[in-house]
Amino acid sequence: MKLDGRRESTNVEDRRGKSGVKAGGLGLGGIIIVGLIWLLTGKAPDSGTLQQITQGGANTEYSDGKDYSQVDVELMQFCKQILAGTEDVWTQEFRKMGKTYIPPKMVIFSGSVSSGCGSATSDSGPFYCSADQTVYLDLEFFKSMRDQIGADGDFAYAYVIAHEVGHHVQYLLGTLEAAHQQMAQYGKGTKGYNQTSVRLELQADFYAGVWAYHDNKMFGSLEDGDIEEALDAAAKIGDDYLQKQAYGKTMPETFNHGTSEQRARWLKKGLRTGDVSLGDTFTPPYTSL
Repeated sequence: MKLDGRRESTNVEDRRGKSGVKAGGLGLGGIIIVGLIWLLTGKAPDSGTLQQITQGGANTEYSDGKDYSQVDVELMQFCKQILAGTEDVWTQEFRKMGKTYIPPKMVIFSGSVSSGCGSATSDSGPFYCSADQTVYLDLEFFKSMRDQIGADGDFAYAYVIAHEVGHHVQYLLGTLEAAHQQMAQYGKGTKGYNQTSVRLELQADFYAGVWAYHDNKMFGSLEDGDIEEALDAAAKIGDDYLQKQAYGKTMPETFNHGTSEQRARWLKKGLRTGDVSLGDTFTPPYTSL
């Protein structure tokens, strides 16, 4: 991606080193294969907060004096620039709809974090919390994407952020709350619950594509190979792909993010059209998604 000279969002808080809970369980690398549904979930592992989270202030700098690697410094700048791009695009798109876009915050953490939806560790992956309208992200996740599933590249990383911001868009439009109410009626683990979750996730993928379409129109940000990076990442976080990697088989009744084909297709649809109105994943029959 071409990001030279791009502004950085001021809605990013650096909480690295400021643990919200004791980190435990699988390492971030292991969670990419074994955790399955937690990848890009936006759902905290605490079941009591599930209805508030869908798998995301002033700029605050880390203050413990630790020197970060150049990679981490660049990733932090990258996150701020991508978040700024989502702010620019969604402000424009909401204005077209006669609405006002209120940007989410982003918290960069390491190990564990406390959110408005409860406490979580890095094992949860990036997530969006509607209770405090914030995207939460550990930079190590990007490295694990590369090392564990071979999903690499700046646009693949941008897709992760844009997907979580997509859940914020759903929150502002009322889609997220309506879906969560429906999921509560179905009950966790039921067919209806999982299918509604898939619809939410695929729409967030579509919104990530919409963002990329307009970001490129505004700033000429996309380079050769970028789209392929994002589509490859979307395919490698499909429920079927991850289950095959972990168990050697798929369990469609447990899917709650969509298959590799579905995730890549909805992302590509957003990238191709840039039209928010074409992202209805709730009306079509489930088998048509």
